[in-house]
Amino acid sequence: MIGLRDSVAGRVVLAVISLLVLVFLGMPIVLILVTSFGSDALGSFPPESWTMNWYQQLFADGSRWPAALALSATVAALTTVFSVALGMMAAIALVRSDLPMRSAVYGLVLAPLVIPQVVVALGLFLLFEPAAMLGSPIAIALGHTVLATPIAVMILMATLKGIDERLEDAAASMGAGRLTIARRITFPLAAPGVIAAAIFSFITSFDEFFISQFLSSVDTITLPVQVFNVLQFDVDPTVTAVAALLIAVALVALGLVSLLRRFGTGKQGGLLPVDVPAGGDTK
Repeated sequence: MIGLRDSVAGRVVLAVISLLVLVFLGMPIVLILVTSFGSDALGSFPPESWTMNWYQQLFADGSRWPAALALSATVAALTTVFSVALGMMAAIALVRSDLPMRSAVYGLVLAPLVIPQVVVALGLFLLFEPAAMLGSPIAIALGHTVLATPIAVMILMATLKGIDERLEDAAASMGAGRLTIARRITFPLAAPGVIAAAIFSFITSFDEFFISQFLSSVDTITLPVQVFNVLQFDVDPTVTAVAALLIAVALVALGLVSLLRRFGTGKQGGLLPVDVPAGGDTK
């Protein structure tokens, strides 16, 4: 592979292969986006004519899509709060402390990403059903937190490892307490990673299906479950508009993460004015 880069022909081959891979991965997304504006959204490609009718039907009177969208957004917001809070505590424990059996604990934290989601969903169903919490947005958010927290932990651990611990040691030597160090140094420097973890947690919850399917009820149906129900019993062209909206949300999230990466690659001094007060201030 290194030899291919040394010649013009090799670089051309690599460029063609990369382009083919990108086309293969991006073609389904392009098809969904284009057909969502077609008059016959599930019939032909390219569309014979263009329309915004499917997007208008999403918010028409009597449509179930707005309620499903609002519920998914609410659950995703709750999941973001839960997963970032738990992820930050777990990341600090794994990176900044002498935690015994650290590798085993880290493996346990990442276990929900390895176990099939349908198994996790079944376990959560058996947990919440006796408590009569099925259909509760809180229960669905807690279920999504099981999947979103490992992602948040990985992002936040990488963020904390990139922070120069000498800044924290210097603040401690000047009399700053743990809360002051966390508030004035650790959290400001980790802010880009926290925001990135929040974005990925939101997207993980917003797109999750299996847990939502097991924990939802007739009155509480998230957007992915509503899509599944519509496609199961009928072929509704508005599904393409919903899919296009989901793709748009994912692209916006990736764009925000890209901006955060640029912001987070600057020098640490540019992110934080280090003026930790001396004299044992612990506020």
